[in-house]
Formats: sequence, structure tokens, C-alpha cells
Amino acid sequence: MPLSRTTATAIPFRLAVNGYGRIGRCFVRAIQEAGLADRLCVVAINEPAELASIAHLTRFDSTHGRFPGDISIQNHHLLINRQPVAISHASTPEEADWRAHGIDLVVECSGRYIERRELQRFIVAGCPRLLLSNPGAHAHDVDATVVYGVTHAALDLTAQLVSAASCTTNAVVPVLALLHREIGLERVLLTTLHSAMNDQPLIDGYHHHELARTRSAMQSIIPVTTGLARGVERLLPELEGRVVAKAIRVPTHNVSAIDMALTFSREISAARVNSLLREAACGSHAGILDWSGAPQASIDFNHDPHSAIVDGTQTRACGPRMVNLFVWFDNEWGFANRMAELARHWLEALAGRETS
Repeated sequence: MPLSRTTATAIPFRLAVNGYGRIGRCFVRAIQEAGLADRLCVVAINEPAELASIAHLTRFDSTHGRFPGDISIQNHHLLINRQPVAISHASTPEEADWRAHGIDLVVECSGRYIERRELQRFIVAGCPRLLLSNPGAHAHDVDATVVYGVTHAALDLTAQLVSAASCTTNAVVPVLALLHREIGLERVLLTTLHSAMNDQPLIDGYHHHELARTRSAMQSIIPVTTGLARGVERLLPELEGRVVAKAIRVPTHNVSAIDMALTFSREISAARVNSLLREAACGSHAGILDWSGAPQASIDFNHDPHSAIVDGTQTRACGPRMVNLFVWFDNEWGFANRMAELARHWLEALAGRETS
């Protein structure tokens, strides 16, 4: 395993990114903006697109603005702040030469691989370990599913296939875990209002087997299926059978929200729930959870690195044991930051084990 040569704190871990779309590019950028470049160094990117397009979309981003650094091309490498990144265009895990780059971790951001037999192909092809930007098809398809800030400390260091769950799960789980621990949850109904995604067409077209997703993303509010309830129960098994979820795509480019209808096991007020979440945002969950008491709109949370921002102005009580919460999250940037933090945590824990 290449990891053994990265145990010195002065040497960054070597990462590769497979699939350089929205999350892949945000992940690379988050490393720079979060000050993690001294620990995480992206040395290779595998993406079918041409190098000129890769460089252009790294430099300019319609959602998050210009890259805060230098982007250039040299000898078929992408240079990020003068650090060379090898570019390949392999269409399968086996075609990419992962071993050539001494990689410690491959971050899989294509979203194409969800079953263990498909993911295992990366390991056979020379990837020492894989971090997914999507959930596995089933819990057993990965060695672990982790929400950084909630369950990362329990990560089994023998794992090779780890999922960072989804952006929505990362937004929901910190809130539910906290409230269940402090008060106790009996029932959870989650409604996600999610920005448009690449699996939707700009105009009506044959983009998806779900007929609602064949309609124009920018002209309608569109109900879609979601595996959020299943994802929450994987991370919080104590809530198994208590979570129901639905999802609606809305015609915005970024920033999503979750409407939470929560039934508690004992009487509770909206003010007490707000107080608990506000205190956590300033203390135990700082950097993961935030709380806002201002009248804000979704655009205000664009490029916000938190997993979730509780909108305290929208908290409502409905009877003595039911509270309605409204939570914002940047579905691209918040998730990319958690993936970067999870990658650092995993590799530093492994390196620490090797030196102990």
C-alpha cells in the first residue's frame, strides 16, 4: 500500500479523482479553499472530457465563481496552483493506470458504480482504497457508509470501500442524531426540495425511466423518487422503521432545503428545539451544522461549507410533541467539503496506525 510513505506530516497524501463533474470539481476546489492542500494532494484525474474543457471548467464555475488560484495546462497535465495533475480518459476502472501515481486514495465521483462487484474492480485495478460520492446500492455493497461529523470516528480502518453517503443524508443525519439523542424521535417525515441536477433535461427529453424526470428541469417543480429514508436508517439504525421521505426537484441551480416534520417521544417546544440546535452549531457541531435567525433565501447559502443550516425563523410546533424544521444546504459545496474532511480523517487515521 502506498500509504506507508505518507506518514510524515510534511508529505501530503496522494489522491486521484475518478469522474470530474460537479462533485469532482467541487472536491478538488474544496481542498484548496478549506486549507487542506498541505495534507491532500490530487495527483491524477480520470475524466472522459478533453483536457481543455477540464481546465476551463476548473477555472470558471457558474455556481461557485472563478477558481481562487492558478489553473493552466502543461504536457497533458492540469496544473492547479502549479501542482501537476495527470489526466487520463479511461472509460473503465481497469483502463486507468492507478499504480503509476502512488495513490493512497481514489475518490469516485462519477456516480456510475454502486454495487460491490463494480466497485471491487477499482481495487483489483490497483486502487488501495475508494471513497464514493454516492451511497452503495445496498448497505453490504460498501464496507462502510460514513457521515463526517457524526459517524466518522467509528470508521473501521480495514475498510477499502467507503461511501460518504449523499449530500441530503449529510444534511439530515447531524440534525436527527442530535435531536434523537437529546429528546427522542418517534416519527420523521422528510421532504427534500432539491435543486435541478444533471439527470434532468433543460427541455423535455428522454433522460430518465422516471417519467417526471423527462420534463424540463427549469420549467417545473418535479416530484422524484428518493432513497433518503433508507440512507438515514443505515446511519441511524435506531430510527429504523420511523423515517419516511419524499423529494421534489425545483428549478434553481444550487442550494437545496429539507422540510422536517418530527414527532418526539416527549413534549417539547419549538423554542427548545431551536435552542438545542443553535447551541450545537456553536459547540459540538461547529463547522458541520449552522443556525440562522435571519429571514434568508436559498441564494444566501450558495458556497456555504456547512452540511446543514437550520433556519430558526421557520421552526414551528404543531401540538405538544410535533415540531416542523426547515434546513438549508448547499448540495454541492457542503458535501464536497465533508468528502475532503472524510478523506483526510481516513488517511491520517491509517497513517497514525502505521506509525504506532
